[in-house]
Amino acid sequence: MTPGMVIVGAGECGARATLALREEGYDGPVTLIGAERHLPYERPPLSKDGMAAEAIGAKVIADAARLLEARIDLMLSSEVVRIDRNARTLALGGGRVIPYDKLLLATGARPRRLPMAEGIGGCVYLRTHDDAEAIRARLRPDAHVAIIGGGFIGLELAAAASMRGCRVTVLETQPRILMRGVPAEIADIIAEAHGRSGVVIRCGVSISEMTADDSTRAVSLVVDGARIEADLCIVGIGAVPNTEIASDSGLAVENGIRVDETMATSDPNIFAAGDCASFPLVIYGGRRVRLEAWRNAQEQGALAARNMLSKGEQHSAVPWFWSDQYDLSMQIAGLVDEGVTTVRREVGADAFILFHLAADGRLVAASGIGPGNAVARDIRLAEMLIARGAKPPGDKLAASDTKLKSLLAA
Repeated sequence: MTPGMVIVGAGECGARATLALREEGYDGPVTLIGAERHLPYERPPLSKDGMAAEAIGAKVIADAARLLEARIDLMLSSEVVRIDRNARTLALGGGRVIPYDKLLLATGARPRRLPMAEGIGGCVYLRTHDDAEAIRARLRPDAHVAIIGGGFIGLELAAAASMRGCRVTVLETQPRILMRGVPAEIADIIAEAHGRSGVVIRCGVSISEMTADDSTRAVSLVVDGARIEADLCIVGIGAVPNTEIASDSGLAVENGIRVDETMATSDPNIFAAGDCASFPLVIYGGRRVRLEAWRNAQEQGALAARNMLSKGEQHSAVPWFWSDQYDLSMQIAGLVDEGVTTVRREVGADAFILFHLAADGRLVAASGIGPGNAVARDIRLAEMLIARGAKPPGDKLAASDTKLKSLLAA
């Protein structure tokens, strides 16, 4: 087998990388290896509109015909068990050995496990399409769903379950929901929307016991001394990067597979990107982060592909996140915790944006919420201002009649 470009991980990042290699004119062998049985698909709909819909239809990134046309060798239901960096080969679980010229690890992340939930059949996690199908089948009207974790995944699933007629209780150990990277003003708006839908959110609580009825798969939880009975318990307490194959082969790992600005690992022939990679953000002084975000996976997959072809491009994108819950859309550009002051801007009815400024006046983040796409355009313009290191006047940012595009031009 002729060595070529090999990508491990057939999710958003890996699939985009394979297509980018062809778009960049690479004509050699391209192999895409995925652990799941499905064609590459997008994960965001699993916890959002797909979960609330009548059926979860996987949004395929590239169908079999497109992959065939691009001459991409897709290997599904395959596990990489070893990397031999000296020989530049991968060993698969079935014994097959694949040589590579350049290798991209896009192995993603997996749900963080809750130790007390181990072995309890009524407790589930969401990561894959199969997980989503199993969860959705149990979101029956009047079923009581307990969700552990008040982050993006937990709250999106709470909204979907509520829209399907379930009674929902969200349990969060932190003082409020969305503690990680979301301003309190926006978290409050989302909490209010859940309250209007009948979702009960309990923050600052601890779970001391979990038991299950094996015959019904119902779950009993003891929360701050009170017992909660649930037909289904969904655990959403974060994610752990899949770094084992990297660390076993001696690659540097630091809250993810450690890469430089070009997505190269400590081995110049191996790259990593997406949820599994920790990388320096140039616009924040080289601060090292790991992002679990749909657009980040897209951008880094394409960037890694170009750099596997020796383009030498640096990562320069501004982090961007979004979440849809009920009729609300939240969008965040940049890293909120980089800001020391905040300026609020009203954007039409029931929508606003918070601009986060560093001590030197630089715009370092913008977070907004509103119905539909109310904040989308201004968040995009703010993202461009952040990328340029702009220092827009606070009074101009606050004034709703100031066109952000004019600040960009200035």
